[in-house]
Amino acid sequence: MKPLGMLPALLDALRAGRGFAHKRDIARVMRSLDGEPAPATAVPNGDDCAVLPLPGGGHQLLAIEGLMPDFVQQQPWFAGYSAVMVNLSDVAAMGGRPTAVVDALWSADEATTAELLRGMRAACRQYGVPLVGGHTNLRSGGAQLAVAVLGRAERLISSFAARPGDRLLVATDLRGAWQGDAPFWNASTTAPAARLQADLALLPRLAEAGLVDAGKDISMAGVLGTLLMLLECSGCGARVQLERLPCPALAQGGPDWHADGDVAQAARLRWLSAFPSFGFVLAVRPALAPEVAARFAEQGIACADVGEVRAGTCLDVALGAQQACLWDLAKAGFILGGPVDAAPSAMRLVQEHPHA
Repeated sequence: MKPLGMLPALLDALRAGRGFAHKRDIARVMRSLDGEPAPATAVPNGDDCAVLPLPGGGHQLLAIEGLMPDFVQQQPWFAGYSAVMVNLSDVAAMGGRPTAVVDALWSADEATTAELLRGMRAACRQYGVPLVGGHTNLRSGGAQLAVAVLGRAERLISSFAARPGDRLLVATDLRGAWQGDAPFWNASTTAPAARLQADLALLPRLAEAGLVDAGKDISMAGVLGTLLMLLECSGCGARVQLERLPCPALAQGGPDWHADGDVAQAARLRWLSAFPSFGFVLAVRPALAPEVAARFAEQGIACADVGEVRAGTCLDVALGAQQACLWDLAKAGFILGGPVDAAPSAMRLVQEHPHA
């Protein structure tokens, strides 16, 4: 592969990947909700959690995730663990602390059921959150799992609060390893429980200190797909420099951003498609960015300034001297189902964030 072809080919592969395809399914659902009365929530649809204002102050958060059936069938323990973990990440991404976990479980055999439950209980122990109930069906044609987490936030981090001029920080726990051949970076299952709980608690602490009000956790769409969702909700564009992204060392299968060849390109694509157990994209006011990065560093979490939020509709990606537009939201929506100027970007939660 010629070096000049690296970036366009990489972005083509991301656009065609499974992670982007699954996120684009959200737009089809969003379009079906057009015309429905606006829910009495603190943020519009499209954020990491549903948010309900509490009468005495603060916000109740509700996150839910359904897992792919092939994942549940092939790796039931890890599927159970992941179902809890990803919901906890959603709650943290909105500045919240988790309260309790419930699940909806379908299975055709007791062995799979036992492994799913064992995985969920292991995650609940690791993160210090109780599993308080759910729904069970052991006469299903196959194994399926959905998990929901209830949480509370005193001050919100939202996908709708990024502003032009914000610095883009990416924080990822690199103290892990790839989960087999899957695009999952696992820094959770063998980590000390106290460290995991302290790491997730960093997000609500940043929100409560007035340091962060805009961000998302890195999902199955990878870091750039997650950033694209943040930009669409906020009605902005951005520019990202790829080689600034925190990533594993080459010895751990990390990307060599400037190398030529198919192996290097595959490593770059794998990391950009990765679903890390701890990973967040944050849009931070420039004056606050150094303090935010320092707080992650104090916890041993890699955090880097990778670019800036801009006015406009394009997510521009640079690699060395090359630059290309990954997605133009004026031409096609990603999760909201319309062009960026139709996104509820005016709802920037100013009342929730008087410091912003």
